[in-house]
Amino acid sequence: MMAKNKELRPPTYNISVVGLSGTEKEKGTSGVGKSCLCNRYVHPKADDYYPEHTSVLSTIDFGGRVVNNDHFLYWGDVNHTSEEGSEYKVQLIEQTEFIDDQTFLPHRSTNLQPYIKRAAMSKLQSAEKLMYICTDQLGLEQDFEQKQMPDGKVTIDGFLLCIDVSKGCNRKFDDQLKFINNLAAQLAKTKKPVVIAATKCDECVDHYLREVQAFATNKKNMPVVETSARFHVNVDLCFAALIQILDKARGKTKIIPYLDAYKQQRQLVAASADKFERLIVHTVKDYHAQWKTVSNKLKNHNDYEEYITLEGTKKAKNTFAKHIEQLKQEHIRRRREEYIALLPKALSELLSDLDEIEHLNWSGAQSMLEQSPDFPLWFVVLEKTPWDETNHIDNINDKRLPFDLLSTSESEKIYHNHVQHLIAERRRLEMKEKFKKHLEKIQFITPGKPWEEVLCFAMDNEAYKFITDSDRREVYGKYQREMVEKAKEEFQEMLFEHSELFYDLDLNATPTVDKMSEINNVLNEEPRYGALNKLAPDRESLLLKHIGFVYHPTKETCLSGQNCMDLKVEQLLSTNLIQFDHSRPNMYQDSANIDKLSLVLLGRDGLAQELANEIRAQCTDDEYTLDGKIYELDLQPLDPNTPALGGLTTAGQPHGCFCVYNSSESLNCVSECIERIRNETNVNRKGRFIANFPFTLILANQRDIGKNLPILKLQGQQLANKLQCPFVDVPPGTHTRKFHEFQIKQALRGLLESLKHNLNVVSPVPSIKDLSEADLRIVMCAMCGDPFNVDLILSPFLESHFCSAAQPGHTNSLLLEKIIGEKRKRIQITILS
Repeated sequence: MMAKNKELRPPTYNISVVGLSGTEKEKGTSGVGKSCLCNRYVHPKADDYYPEHTSVLSTIDFGGRVVNNDHFLYWGDVNHTSEEGSEYKVQLIEQTEFIDDQTFLPHRSTNLQPYIKRAAMSKLQSAEKLMYICTDQLGLEQDFEQKQMPDGKVTIDGFLLCIDVSKGCNRKFDDQLKFINNLAAQLAKTKKPVVIAATKCDECVDHYLREVQAFATNKKNMPVVETSARFHVNVDLCFAALIQILDKARGKTKIIPYLDAYKQQRQLVAASADKFERLIVHTVKDYHAQWKTVSNKLKNHNDYEEYITLEGTKKAKNTFAKHIEQLKQEHIRRRREEYIALLPKALSELLSDLDEIEHLNWSGAQSMLEQSPDFPLWFVVLEKTPWDETNHIDNINDKRLPFDLLSTSESEKIYHNHVQHLIAERRRLEMKEKFKKHLEKIQFITPGKPWEEVLCFAMDNEAYKFITDSDRREVYGKYQREMVEKAKEEFQEMLFEHSELFYDLDLNATPTVDKMSEINNVLNEEPRYGALNKLAPDRESLLLKHIGFVYHPTKETCLSGQNCMDLKVEQLLSTNLIQFDHSRPNMYQDSANIDKLSLVLLGRDGLAQELANEIRAQCTDDEYTLDGKIYELDLQPLDPNTPALGGLTTAGQPHGCFCVYNSSESLNCVSECIERIRNETNVNRKGRFIANFPFTLILANQRDIGKNLPILKLQGQQLANKLQCPFVDVPPGTHTRKFHEFQIKQALRGLLESLKHNLNVVSPVPSIKDLSEADLRIVMCAMCGDPFNVDLILSPFLESHFCSAAQPGHTNSLLLEKIIGEKRKRIQITILS
């Protein structure tokens, strides 16, 4: 059974690698490549290949377990499978000569024979000798894999004779060949097969290689394999050729010339590199990716493993780094394109006055930009430049242009184009105005006349030739509208002048055909009547509308159309007033009598809860002391994205709302939420006081908003001005917390002041009479077509917190509650045209 198992065990071949060795005088400044060849064969992965192996050692390293006081190295064993599918194992020995780093002479060993005789030994033994990996291993054996050389004597089965065919440093090739000739003669005595490995063929000197081939020809059965350990070419082949001689049953190994093998190897590497690059491009989309993370993700991928094996981790990292740099440059390119696309708009907003910049150079224009009050909205001045080498490239939420971008010639070109555009636009507007004046001189043009009929009268004009066809049609269309509007006004005036024509109409204001014919015959003599000949249907409509208005003046028949005062009043009151509600709670009492405050805290991403926690931290049992008075606080933190803002619609109505933000996004979110609340309360009978209850805007402190702080302050103040509410800024100085005690006190004081201002009274609302009754009724008359906007006329009433709609059916009335003397009175105001 044991014999059978022994037969099934794969054969083991012990190969000794030999070649020129000795001191620098004998071998030159570098060896012939024996160690590198062994390294590539035993450890084929690129990461395991060490291009430098020294033979100059200290006495301690020479006596260590790896060298073990021998002049040979044990490289371990390698399992292989032949082309026929049979398995075998190769144990590798390298015969060398180690030099003392003190005397620069060979170390003394147990075997005192010269190298040529030692190298030809067919039996080797070294107790507890460890496998050699690299020079760094010496003295640090415990940090590397430890594999021991087999006990007993190892019988060498064949020799691999290494001959360096490169231009060796400080070494004559003839001397090497002489040494090899003596060594080959000694090896021949062993009657063991020998294969010549021509090393360093990547730096091959052609006539050296020819001499080696000639040398081998003179020997019997000594094939030459051209190799390169650096590029991993024919390394396995030279050993396979030797194994084939040892095992005649194997098929004969085909010796491939170096150039052909090198081409195959390079094609293999190139194909692997291409697949690896595609894998990296497909996997890595973000230039912030780290090699460690990506390599862990790809470590089981075939394309990754193959490339690491062939080229190693260092080259893989270089490929990754190159791709990362390409992604970064692509990101910067896109950001630059965005900035360049935005620059014309910024210039149009900030440098729109041609008179100021027409003769201004780019440097002066940049100074003017910096002085603009809206400069922070469009530009950001970075502490470090250039912008594309700072973290600003990752701040995708900040769309502002880096100011140092303006130093580029591309930006200067955009500025000059902007100036030229303004000049051309000014010229275009001048020509449009000239063209309009030219149209005014053409007597042929009448209201309603098509452009095609006028075209031939305007073609010779200079302005006509300068502007585009769309501009011509725009100018003519505007001129026509003015003509038609003026003609209609004059026609209306003419109708009022001929009021006697409409006296004898019946009360239904429905003239007969004869009466209409009579009216048209009389008016036909008027030039103002004939001016609308091209617009006869409009003229007929104006005539009938005038007749209807004379007998039944209503908002539907009003000659002012959409400018009818009755119509505007109804629209304004319907959108700005809600019905008075008897049951609304009396929230706004004298702030001096308030001892409990109900607050809604509005902020996204947990900011509202953080503010609530900070306020509670400053409280004692939910009681807050402010200016010597104690207030009980009821806090309701809410996220703006909450579908139903329960804190603003529950029975216990809040006294106010603190809105907190720490970024442009959170500020926009809060703004939209407030707008949503106010829109909802417009249709909510119980919500009028919500539209008027105090909002307070608070800016939260945060470490990473330092550079954005000015713009956040500006945006917050602008929103506060729009909402007519207080804005609480971050106090000066360095603070670690998001909310400072000063901010909370400032917000509460503002809230109490708003509550006091909202009521303007010092006593609760008394019981009031039935809604249909008013203590005072006032009629206000306003003329249709009044140049004063109706919003301006009624704003003193509508801005009052105690203004509401009148009873149903009175769409043109409003109710005011005011203190007259010592009593609250209800005043009904009706607005008529």
